[in-house]
Amino acid sequence: MIPQADGSGVTAPLERRVATIRRFTRFYTRVIGLLREGMHESPFTLTEARIVYELAKSPDATATDLVRGLGLDAGYVSRVLRGMRKRGLVETRRSPEDRRRTLLRLSPDGHEAFTQIDRVSGREVARLLEPLTAEDQERVARSLDAAREILESSGDGKGSAPYLLRTHGPGDLGWVVQAHGELYADLMGWGAFFEALVADIASRFLRDFDPDTERCWIAERDGQRVGSVMVVRAETGEEGVAQLRLLLVDPSARGLGIGRRLVQECVRFARQRAYRRMVLHTDPALDAARGIYETEGFTLIREEPHHLFGPARVGQIWDLPL
Repeated sequence: MIPQADGSGVTAPLERRVATIRRFTRFYTRVIGLLREGMHESPFTLTEARIVYELAKSPDATATDLVRGLGLDAGYVSRVLRGMRKRGLVETRRSPEDRRRTLLRLSPDGHEAFTQIDRVSGREVARLLEPLTAEDQERVARSLDAAREILESSGDGKGSAPYLLRTHGPGDLGWVVQAHGELYADLMGWGAFFEALVADIASRFLRDFDPDTERCWIAERDGQRVGSVMVVRAETGEEGVAQLRLLLVDPSARGLGIGRRLVQECVRFARQRAYRRMVLHTDPALDAARGIYETEGFTLIREEPHHLFGPARVGQIWDLPL
């Protein structure tokens, strides 16, 4: 309950802001159909639909991951998962690293259900935006994105990330080049050839940027840039293939799950944009990145020698069907 104003006027602005947000949530609940029995024209409840979405985004999550990510009671999540397993939507397996952990992922039927929910959800939001001008659509999108980022970084202890992700802005790609150059010169001894390669990728991204098919995310912590990643059309030009590039997490921010979150955002974006596959190139020495790629479902398809950084190295190409 919000405390009453004591005459100083301190609580009155907060009360007005709360009322504004409640008006918006009532409006949005009505227009997007959250009160209908089936979520997005599906036979699922809101909780089931959220679980389907989370498992599509993060295969091999655990029930604990879902409880933490969705902010729900553990017993309730367990009951919902039990029902979804009985309906053949969710499969389980023991973690090869820790046999005590049960990993969850969608079955083929579950993936089909996700595709349906995702398609209908996108259609409903598009229907909401279509009457607006392009300028107003952009204002709505930016405002909601800003609200999400502020609330996620509020540190309230209820699942908030101790960092925020945002799309790139002025100066960000310059930082990406500098951070890659400095970090990998220190860690791997890669010099000017590598930094020039990163600068070329960043330059082409800015020059040819297509917001409908490409995206760059920057991770911030305490107002400082600490991570980056981007999705672009594959450099091979193959139709329907996205490429993940320039994944980086500053050593000061490791252990917070930023790298995995950045990769998940790339995969989510690529699926929304109807890419068929995502590929990436990496170096065998980058163990932490390789672990993230494996966890998110990428498969090593081949290794190739190259001279992109100067001395001869063997690069790896990973692939993820979407």
